[in-house]
Amino acid sequence: MPRPGYGRLLRTPGAWTFLIPGFAARQPFAMLTIGIVLLVQHTTGSYGAAGAVAAVTGVSMALFAPQGGKLADRYGQRAVLIPGVLIHAAAVATLVALTLAGAPLWALFAAAVPTGASVPQIGPMVRSRWAALLGPSDLVPASGPDSDPGPASGTRGSSSLLPTAAAFESVTDEFTFVIGPVLATALCAGVHPAAGLIAEATLTLVGGLLFAAQRATEPRSDRHGGAGGSAEPRVSALSVPGVRVLAVALLGIGSVFGGMQVSLTAFAEEIGDPGMNGLLYGIFAAGNMLAGLVCGAVAWKIGPRRRLLVGYAALTLAASALWTAHSVPLLAGLGLLVGLCIAPALITSYTLVESLVPASARTEAFTWLTGAVALGQAAAVTAAGQLADAHGAGAGFLVPLMGTALALATLVALRSRLVPRVSGRVALRGMSHRAPVTVD
Repeated sequence: MPRPGYGRLLRTPGAWTFLIPGFAARQPFAMLTIGIVLLVQHTTGSYGAAGAVAAVTGVSMALFAPQGGKLADRYGQRAVLIPGVLIHAAAVATLVALTLAGAPLWALFAAAVPTGASVPQIGPMVRSRWAALLGPSDLVPASGPDSDPGPASGTRGSSSLLPTAAAFESVTDEFTFVIGPVLATALCAGVHPAAGLIAEATLTLVGGLLFAAQRATEPRSDRHGGAGGSAEPRVSALSVPGVRVLAVALLGIGSVFGGMQVSLTAFAEEIGDPGMNGLLYGIFAAGNMLAGLVCGAVAWKIGPRRRLLVGYAALTLAASALWTAHSVPLLAGLGLLVGLCIAPALITSYTLVESLVPASARTEAFTWLTGAVALGQAAAVTAAGQLADAHGAGAGFLVPLMGTALALATLVALRSRLVPRVSGRVALRGMSHRAPVTVD
């Protein structure tokens, strides 16, 4: 069997039709928080207030994202995505208008709720499309009316590419974190304080509608027979113990994203060079992306559970030095190191959850992880903002350390729950690890 690689993956028929619009539509997760922080801090002068508004957005996203995942599994991605991006664009426009008008904080909170709740879950939807293209569980029987004997059939069932797809998606997520914050910061600093959020809403609307238009690669919903018409009973992804453990663990990764965004912004303000924020965060995200590329190319001999524990231990150790950095070169180097440690933990988390849940709960499971990152980011933005206001940027960097340390403790204590169940087909459906796969 040829070694799985990105080249084989990207030659999958139909892949580029959803990858390109999906890339534009997943910018909210990279641009939304920093855009809110920069706009609200500009109008109020308070990182605490800016962090609180961003936190409401993140909490709202974390609470509503899994529900959107359930609806997408049941009714189809298009049915959820089209109204979602329209609502999101309107909600962002309302938030921008209220902020520029000097509205009270409670009004900004009220506008932040629909802004976060309507963030399209493009990442989980793209992962579901990869699983539908590559996973044998989604094959329609050749004798069925919907059978596809064309070129794509040679790729369907290529389960050896599923871990590579998981790594590729994490790399794509991190690439958005390289360009998203830099783009938002540049627009806010060089054009207008609201330009970052306006660009975010525009990309979401255009990219989301184009993504929804790609019907050929959309996974079959429960309403149309689910995962290949299986009679497997529908379960909630959150009922799987391992998914709950991973969701708690990803709160720690969210704390790194949120803590770094606010603390780097405060640090750049302290040194009198606000534009440095985008560069420093871009270096941090570039380390994340680089590590993701390597993770997807390595033929791992170590199992995913052990990789997850090692990855979180390294991330906690790297984050422990952030608060001591008082110069741009040192902070850039530490940020790069932290970024290098995030991708292995994040990719392995998605790989594990893909083996823990049935295909009928696939999108919901992915959105629980995405929502956990958003919730951790929201809490970290709030805590780091308060600490930066009271004690300076250095104190804000304590938030990633505390978040990752708690996540590591949770993983160590509950690691036995990350073993896939072998009864029936539950542990084998979706983008799973199977014995013959050489990358694990």
